[in-house]
Amino acid sequence: MRFSSWRQVYDPERKAALQEERVNAEVARLIHDMRNAAGLSQQQLAELIGTTQSVISRLEDADYEGRSLSLLERIATALNQKLTVVMTAREPEELEIREAFHRVVQMLRRSRDCRSTTLQRKLRSIAPSSWLSNEIPRIAHRR
Repeated sequence: MRFSSWRQVYDPERKAALQEERVNAEVARLIHDMRNAAGLSQQQLAELIGTTQSVISRLEDADYEGRSLSLLERIATALNQKLTVVMTAREPEELEIREAFHRVVQMLRRSRDCRSTTLQRKLRSIAPSSWLSNEIPRIAHRR
C-alpha cells in the first residue's frame, strides 16, 4: 500500500467511517459475548426482549447500523446489565496525525527491511515537525 501524501493517510471522512465501523463491531461483539455468557440462544434473548431471532442476529452483525438505544437498553435489562453511554471529546488533530504516522512507519517496516538509521533519515525528510524529532528515534527502533 502506497500513500502519495499525508492527506491520503489523514482523511477525516475515512477516519470517521473507520471509527463508526469500530463502534458497530464492538457493540455487535458485546451483545454476542454477553448473550453467550448468559447461556442464551438468539431465540431466547429475542423472546426476553419481545423481538425476533433475526433482529438479534442483525444486532450481532458488525455491519448492521440500525441499533437503537432503546433496544440496547432492553437487551441490557434482559441480560441483567446496565447500559452506559459515554461521550468523549475527539482527539486533537496532532494525535490523529501521530496515529497515522505510526501506521505509515509500520507499513514501511513491513514493506522493506529498513535499518533504523535509514528509516529515521527517510522519516525526517517527509515529516520534519518538532514532535516528530522526538518520535522518530523511538518509532524507528521499535520492532
